[in-house]
Amino acid sequence: MAFYSAALFTLVADQLSKYIVRVTMSVGETIYMGSIQLTHYENAGMAFSLFQGYARLFAVVAILFVIGVLYYRKHEAPKGIMINAGLGFLVGGAAGNGIDRILFGKVTDFLVSRSGDGILNLADHAINVGILLLLIQGIYTFVVDKWMKYARKKKNAR
Repeated sequence: MAFYSAALFTLVADQLSKYIVRVTMSVGETIYMGSIQLTHYENAGMAFSLFQGYARLFAVVAILFVIGVLYYRKHEAPKGIMINAGLGFLVGGAAGNGIDRILFGKVTDFLVSRSGDGILNLADHAINVGILLLLIQGIYTFVVDKWMKYARKKKNAR
């Protein structure tokens, strides 16, 4: 349930926010909502505006990624809310940006980072959250496994 909830929420929020930006702001226009800076930017490449003009290729990569995660979920059945939510955020983010690349040949970005070094969208942030959740789960699993091995070893030594 966490997988589908995270994926669907991410996809809907991302597409809705991008639609609002495309309809209400001109490309290059900047507005402020309190301390949040929004600048409408269209990116035909990938992160940091690298590889401009390859949006359709990145759309194929997004589709393959989503298919890969769905295949993994069907055959491996990942356990735990962190893994499932993390994968959901990754799939929702990849699908959100993939849809933009297929329909428009570029991705709508608008959330200016506090450092001013990048302009992202909700799908990009969801991908970051997904990676963070998977890392946390991985570290947690590693630490628990090590602790359990240590506890078993100590118990057997008695």
